[in-house]
Amino acid sequence: MKATLDRDINQQVMEQADEIARRFAAAQPFRHVCIDGFFSTDLAARLAESFPEFDEQLSINENGEVGGKCVHEKVRELGPDWRELDDLVQSDDFRLLMSRITGVPDLEYDPNYFGGGTHENRHGQSLDAHVDFNLHPITRQHRRLNLIVYLTPEWRDEWGGSIQLHRDPYLPPSQDEIITVTPAFNRAVIFETNEYSWHGFPVIALPEDKRHLSRKSFALYFYTDTRPEDELGPAHSTIYVEEHLPEDMHAGMVLSAERLQHIRNLVTRRDQHLRRLYGNIMQLNTELNHAREQQGRKPPPVPEEDSESDDLEGLQEMLGRREAEVRRLAARIEELENSTSWKVTRPMRSLKRLVAGR
Repeated sequence: MKATLDRDINQQVMEQADEIARRFAAAQPFRHVCIDGFFSTDLAARLAESFPEFDEQLSINENGEVGGKCVHEKVRELGPDWRELDDLVQSDDFRLLMSRITGVPDLEYDPNYFGGGTHENRHGQSLDAHVDFNLHPITRQHRRLNLIVYLTPEWRDEWGGSIQLHRDPYLPPSQDEIITVTPAFNRAVIFETNEYSWHGFPVIALPEDKRHLSRKSFALYFYTDTRPEDELGPAHSTIYVEEHLPEDMHAGMVLSAERLQHIRNLVTRRDQHLRRLYGNIMQLNTELNHAREQQGRKPPPVPEEDSESDDLEGLQEMLGRREAEVRRLAARIEELENSTSWKVTRPMRSLKRLVAGR
């Protein structure tokens, strides 16, 4: 069945596009909008019915372990309903509708669905507040918009998993500005992607009789060839801010077994994050030293030979980029180690090493 905007998008969305655009432009802590009944009733029902099974091979997390999140990026392989959806979101009409709502012109669809596609999150899964990578890894286009449509028939905020938009997740939650959006069925969230569009969701804690449910969604990111100069930033991957320690913690309090395990989990995740960052720095330093060695082996440039001069300039430029990336990662590690939550958890880390016999 060939996708069409009139059939596959709720008619009210198109009729109210200008009002939706006003809500998007005025939203805080950054531009976003929530739209209920985004797809047509028929398409939403078919997507929910044909949502792919959880595949452990597609749920390997950043630590190389099977996690509680499964992502299918090859959307067209999921069946005819998903091919219809893919035809829809890449169409000129759909991208023009997204531009009309957000004010971002010349939006480009990502056929690779890099980081997007279907997302399924199970009980116990969470997503730390983060800003997304800002350049597409293949095209190097600027990431501008996130579109997420939820496809779980039943959900409540008290179960966790509701997306949260943050003004500044480095602040304790009581000082942060947080907008919470329940992942209700066929609800879309559209938000801009920039250097401060922080978002994530708290841990999913389903009741015993609801453990058969999972948080299901379709995610698509839009790109442009350029972006406003005042929105430009250094190229980066996704930047996470780990969850803070509970604000009600105080000296002398007795920790329940559940609270103690939660704190241990927070420390473990922070340790894993630091190991990844240190690993990135070691890799970059290795590549930087190799590049320096290669530069040292090259014969002195001959001024008359423009090609050799160009080669040297290119190598120096590459070295400069590598050094800048090393400095950025080192600064990030220093930031983590000096953060309030890192300092507060120092005694817990010492206890953890003591229990482990290290």
